[in-house]
Amino acid sequence: MSLYSHYAGTTFYMKKFIVIIGIFLLAGCSSKLAYNNLDWLIYWYMDDYVELTEPQEKMFDNTLTSWIEWHRSEQLALYLRQLNELKRDIETNNLNKDTIAKHLNQANEHIITLRQKVAPELAELATRLNDEQVIYLFAAIRKQNEEKSEELIEYNLLSAEEKREKLITQFSEQVEDRLGALTEQQEALIKENAPYFTNTRTNWLAYRITMQNEARKLFARKTDNVAFVRALTDLLQHPDNYRSAEYLAKREENRIAYLQLATELAKTMTPKQKAHLLESINDLIDVVEGLINSAP
Repeated sequence: MSLYSHYAGTTFYMKKFIVIIGIFLLAGCSSKLAYNNLDWLIYWYMDDYVELTEPQEKMFDNTLTSWIEWHRSEQLALYLRQLNELKRDIETNNLNKDTIAKHLNQANEHIITLRQKVAPELAELATRLNDEQVIYLFAAIRKQNEEKSEELIEYNLLSAEEKREKLITQFSEQVEDRLGALTEQQEALIKENAPYFTNTRTNWLAYRITMQNEARKLFARKTDNVAFVRALTDLLQHPDNYRSAEYLAKREENRIAYLQLATELAKTMTPKQKAHLLESINDLIDVVEGLINSAP
């Protein structure tokens, strides 16, 4: 299970904030150093999208500091509570479908909470961008979309069997990261369940472009900052409004397929794999506790 969010367009600040937190919470011994230097890391990632003026940097610094302080003081304790609950569920062999679904839903709630918190202030910061910065921003996004489109074209040239093998390899690597070496039974389960997952790459790119186009329209029509902030906040907080019905249906199908596979794999864990998983959870608990108790 991972905490992540896929955002694009004018969500560049929020995307990097969420993604970097997620990455470095799972990154091991360097997590505390990374978390305590999020401001530098976000600026480093953000350079691909826009270069801020000195007054803008000062305003963003203040906002970012507020976000990090809020996240440390209010959110990390929730992550810690869930990790301890997950640890108990693993120790007591309680990883059934309902329990796994509960943890996935809780992880999603963490992302939603972060999005709801950041979106209004992010929209306010967006009013400070000048025309040149907005043009550069969407030019960078367009270039990135072209790269994603090329990757999609290459993927679509693969045969059905090649796509299936690619998916099986991806799943196997992810499970091995959590459990260690897989048994033959677990490898067979992954192969048997792979056909139940639906590819959403085309849908995801269409959603990404749709959301970005809506953001571009908001910038183009901006005459009143209050109305702009309200509209951009709504866009950032309700991404499902920009996903097609087909995409939403596929996401739900994949969620159900994932729950089924995860439940079956949990039943087959060996004592060694269980110990490996618990060690990973304990490492995460140590990281989060350290972040809660530390300050830059």
